[in-house]
Amino acid sequence: MAIMTASSSLAFLPVLERIAEETERMSRHGRPADYIPALAACDPRRFGMAVAELDGTVYGVGDWLQPFSTQSITKVFTLALDLAREGDNLWEHVGREPSGNPFNSLVQLEYEHGIPRNPFINAGALVVTDRLQSRTGDAAGELLAFLRAESGNRALDFDKEIAASETAHGDRNAALAHFMASYGNIRNPVPVLLDQYFRQCAIAASCADLALATGFLARHGIRADGTRLLSRSQAKQVNAVMLTCGTYDAAGDFAYRVGLPGKSGVGGGIIAVVPGRCTLCVWSPGLDERGNSVAGVAALDRFTTLTGLSVF
Repeated sequence: MAIMTASSSLAFLPVLERIAEETERMSRHGRPADYIPALAACDPRRFGMAVAELDGTVYGVGDWLQPFSTQSITKVFTLALDLAREGDNLWEHVGREPSGNPFNSLVQLEYEHGIPRNPFINAGALVVTDRLQSRTGDAAGELLAFLRAESGNRALDFDKEIAASETAHGDRNAALAHFMASYGNIRNPVPVLLDQYFRQCAIAASCADLALATGFLARHGIRADGTRLLSRSQAKQVNAVMLTCGTYDAAGDFAYRVGLPGKSGVGGGIIAVVPGRCTLCVWSPGLDERGNSVAGVAALDRFTTLTGLSVF
């Protein structure tokens, strides 16, 4: 695997090279997500990893420039965009606690009166997308514009095949949305919300794109152009929820092994934040039973072990 860089700085190159070599040698475990047919054909042997420093310097290894389906990773950016607009009022409609259940579970909603446990399970992400839709009229479009600006990649776009596949197999998400609507926690018509949500999850981006786009969380709320998206306190809130809820019911194990705020997606990607230092994205489509990339978690574990960078 060759390593490339956008800068002459060599700070992270030896670490990435070592991780790449170890990942190449180890047997690949896990299976691509098969409940979304368009993802099922992904090769679980693919692997890419990128690190972006605060100034936009980005390093990569393996398939770091290969676009993949971002899926639930986008929930972080939608949360930030809505939190920037409505502030703490958002937390009246979605919680901040780990769920302890699978990401698409309906179990907790009934006895918690239609208030999702956190913004990163599917029910919570639907609420956040719904609220951003009410404020912008095009939540998915607002998200795409943000990712293009922060990554510097104007070619980022929706993957229509993935969006269509999710729409055709989206009954559980529809059930979640209708159930929350019955409690008055969804404002927009459910078909409109689902269209926005499926498009949001179907954005294709590379490890380089996502590492760069996540940079505002390492810069305590400051965007790539120097303007402020979130207050320092709000950036801390997003990072905290990522740490406790970003990898679903495996969040405790992820915090134990990696020690960074992170957010996974069933496309095989994981983003992670080292506040004040850098951001990362790793991609490998083979998932464990909880929906997290097997090689991705292992690579992030090695990164924090080799560099000593963590929030602990």
